[in-house]
Amino acid sequence: MDGDPPLAADSSTEQSTEQEGAAYRPGYELVAEEILRLIAESQLQPGERMPTESQLASRLGTSRTVVREAVKILSALGRVRAQKGRGLFVANDPGMLSSSRLGSFFLPTDLDHIYRLFEFRRVQEEAASRLAATRATPADLRAIEGAAETCREGYLTGRQELFERGDDDFHLSIAKASQNPFLVEAVREARRLQRQSSTMGLHGTVGGHAEGAVTEHAVIYQAIRDGDPEAAAEAATVHLDQTLEDYRREIQRRVFG
Repeated sequence: MDGDPPLAADSSTEQSTEQEGAAYRPGYELVAEEILRLIAESQLQPGERMPTESQLASRLGTSRTVVREAVKILSALGRVRAQKGRGLFVANDPGMLSSSRLGSFFLPTDLDHIYRLFEFRRVQEEAASRLAATRATPADLRAIEGAAETCREGYLTGRQELFERGDDDFHLSIAKASQNPFLVEAVREARRLQRQSSTMGLHGTVGGHAEGAVTEHAVIYQAIRDGDPEAAAEAATVHLDQTLEDYRREIQRRVFG
């Protein structure tokens, strides 16, 4: 999964690209990654027109069918916008590609990028939690507690969408409680990129850390509510480290069985 996987030039790309010792990866995922690379290398800006599906298929050595599936993924992720009768465009929605320099080079299936992203998240969320413990208003605390409860409810009822919404709200609420708008944007962008790695590189939610995450959220909230910045920072660090370990286990399982 490391590096730049080759793109097959024949119809086998439509099924998968599977190298000896490597994890199964559908061809459309590889093409989606190559389209992201093309956008970055061509320095295409939000709203600019991209090559057509036919041009992309020719350039990447695959079929239009595979390109079409790749575009569906990138559209769902907010990286590409398809307009009927007009063609493909780089997404210009708020928070999407080129909303920061992060999104311009991040490849969701590059393991080194994923690990470095977690390293970045660890730094920013530790800082956000520490600041939130000293700056959170009563309204901030209610938002954090409510998000944690939504996440917990999603876990207990098996509603993945509810869990993910609560998880997003929890981390963003802490960032907002830091009263630092730069941290808010950094946390939002990093979590968006992490979702891309899960959706595209790991086929959805990874591992079984949901139960642990619910418990860890409660510890983080308690420290912030108690006004203990060091305990809040430590709890955030533990949470991010456990989440990364979950990614590592899942990647190892998929690569080595």
